[in-house]
Amino acid sequence: MEERLDRSEKENFKSLLLEIGADRIEDRLNIIDVFLNTEGHISIDELCEILKKKGYFYDKEFVQECMEDMVKLGFAQKKQFEGRPVLYEHRHLGRHHDHLICTKCGRIIEFKDDELETLQRKIANRYGFYMLQHKMEIYGLCSSCFTKREPLIPLSLAKEGEELIVKDIVGGKGIREKLVSMGIRIGSRVEVISNPGAGRVIIACGDSRIALGRGIANKILVSIT
Repeated sequence: MEERLDRSEKENFKSLLLEIGADRIEDRLNIIDVFLNTEGHISIDELCEILKKKGYFYDKEFVQECMEDMVKLGFAQKKQFEGRPVLYEHRHLGRHHDHLICTKCGRIIEFKDDELETLQRKIANRYGFYMLQHKMEIYGLCSSCFTKREPLIPLSLAKEGEELIVKDIVGGKGIREKLVSMGIRIGSRVEVISNPGAGRVIIACGDSRIALGRGIANKILVSIT
C-alpha cells in the first residue's frame, strides 16, 4: 500500500514539476524517491549522505532547492525544532500529528491524540476563533534518557525549560549565604530559562529571574520535580 502511494506521489510530483517548468526533472525525481523512503525527520545534510550512498552525487544547494519545491507543492513539511537544524518530513495528506522532542538525544516521537484534537477545536470555538492549522511540540526527556539521568546533577547541566528542586549546595557558608540572599536555598523550586552551555545560566525562582555564573551553577545540585 505504502509503495503504491509513494509511486503515485512521485508521478504527481513529476506532473507538477512539468507544469511549473522545472529543470532537471529526473534528478528531482531521484531525490523525492529517496526522500519518500526515509520516513521520519531528516536534515539536508543527512539526505545528501543517503543520496551519496545510493549513488547520487548532487550538490547541497540543488538538494535544498528540490526540498523547498517539495514543501511548496505539498509533498514535504519543513520543521524547525529548538536547537536542531531545519528538518523535513513527508507530508501525508489528510493526516496530522504532533511531536515529542528529547532535548538530550534529539529523538523525535510523532503522536496523534483524537481527544487532544477535539479539545483544541473546542478551545478555538470557545473564543470564536477559526482554526486553520496548529502544531504541538513537547520538549523533555525520552524514557531512555530519563532512565539514564543521574538523580542529582549540577544546575549548570540542566536543560532549558526544566523545573527542578534544589537538593544540595556544594560549598562553604559564603556560597550558601549568597544564594539565600538571591532567594535560592535547599528545597527551592527553580525553572531553567536559558542555559546555552557557556556563560550564565538564567533561572526563575519564585517571582524572580536570576542570572548565575557557571561556577555557582555548578555548586547547586538539583533533581527533577
